[in-house]
Amino acid sequence: MRKHLLKAIQIHAEECYPAESCGLLLSIGRKQKYFPCRNIATEPNEEFRLDPEDYAAAEDLGEVIGIVHSHPDATSRPSPRDLAMCEATALPWHILSWPEGDLRTITPAGDTPLLNRPFVHGAWDCWQVCADWYKREWGIEFEAFTREDGWWERADGPSLYEQAYEAAGFVRVDQPQRGDMIVMAVGRTAHPNHAGIYLGTGAGLPGEESGAFGPGPFMLHHMYGRPSEIIVFGGPWMDRTRLILRHKAAQSSSPSE
Repeated sequence: MRKHLLKAIQIHAEECYPAESCGLLLSIGRKQKYFPCRNIATEPNEEFRLDPEDYAAAEDLGEVIGIVHSHPDATSRPSPRDLAMCEATALPWHILSWPEGDLRTITPAGDTPLLNRPFVHGAWDCWQVCADWYKREWGIEFEAFTREDGWWERADGPSLYEQAYEAAGFVRVDQPQRGDMIVMAVGRTAHPNHAGIYLGTGAGLPGEESGAFGPGPFMLHHMYGRPSEIIVFGGPWMDRTRLILRHKAAQSSSPSE
């Protein structure tokens, strides 16, 4: 980190303390600049959310090459959310402990395991583990979309899975086959709020130890507050099922398992 950038980051962290500061590193021609942004999180002392207007203004000046934020009265060690969002943004993240002053940089690995990832809503959650499975197994990529934590509890709000599946290339089917998305209603919810990938009788994932045993059928999923895992799909999970969705790319796949 260049000295003038580090100094600007430290000044901004001090100005925002005890709230988290946040900003962007820009490449402008042959120079680099720190662009301070507003933290519009509802609890700025605990987390940060970059103001979208500030992000747009920064992009008008140059190329965004990094995201910066502070950890007030804490170490520069990245939280699970920091790690998840670093992967989601595909940019280096620079974390400054303040007032300690230690700066740590994390970079996206580009290949987060499907299993045992911590839960971070909006980055590593049930939808994302499904999307990542489709990308790795079938080469299908979906546009990133924003989902607020707790959206499923608002009866007058959108039912995201039910409203978005057709636009994402899915169709409803009656019986699952490997690769279908199972959409469920879990807990006290106004809308179907959980999804997993039906794996049929094969619980294996390339390069990852599933820990699943038995004849199956199996499902890959990521429950709120728990690591992602493979479980047996049956009993209560079948009772919670509201939609079985098949991507159009799989219409010519093998028969149901």
